[in-house]
Amino acid sequence: MLTLITAPAAEPVTLTEAKLHARIEHPDDDTLVTALIAAAREQVEHETGRRLINQTWEQVLPAFADSMDLDTGPVSSITSVKYLDSDGAEQTLASTVYSLISESLPPRLVLNSGQSWPATYTSDNAVRIRFVAGYGADSTAVPQAIRAWMMVRIASLYAQREEHASGLTEMPGRFIDGLLDPYRIHHVG
Repeated sequence: MLTLITAPAAEPVTLTEAKLHARIEHPDDDTLVTALIAAAREQVEHETGRRLINQTWEQVLPAFADSMDLDTGPVSSITSVKYLDSDGAEQTLASTVYSLISESLPPRLVLNSGQSWPATYTSDNAVRIRFVAGYGADSTAVPQAIRAWMMVRIASLYAQREEHASGLTEMPGRFIDGLLDPYRIHHVG
């Protein structure tokens, strides 16, 4: 199970950028456009399995494994690995026991050579891995193709908001959605 602990502090597209792209010259719909920016980010994150702006997540597992896939990425750091010991007491695992393989898709946590995982209490939530996922603290590290997809999505949702509500209009086609293809994380198994 994956749980958001700390939401991103910013969005990958600013209100100014979205309004410029959508050719909105008045402040009347700023609240709506701000909501559309967040919705577009959430859709990208859902479609790709990646987080855009740094945010803290916690993944819960029933036990340690030789290699543990993290269900989102990119992962820049592991904040903590906590577990329930054989008596059910929460412990924090030393960071010298494991390593983050951030380059793999999906990113994963692995046991370091010469180390062993501690015994855990039998529980569905025996292991808690807390980590930071995202391209960076602001939009500068987010791939431009993703930002372009977001701006098209935001402008389309804004321009056709009534039609979308009634389901009469189709969103931008395969070319635009294809901008996300290189960033999709495909889980195996």
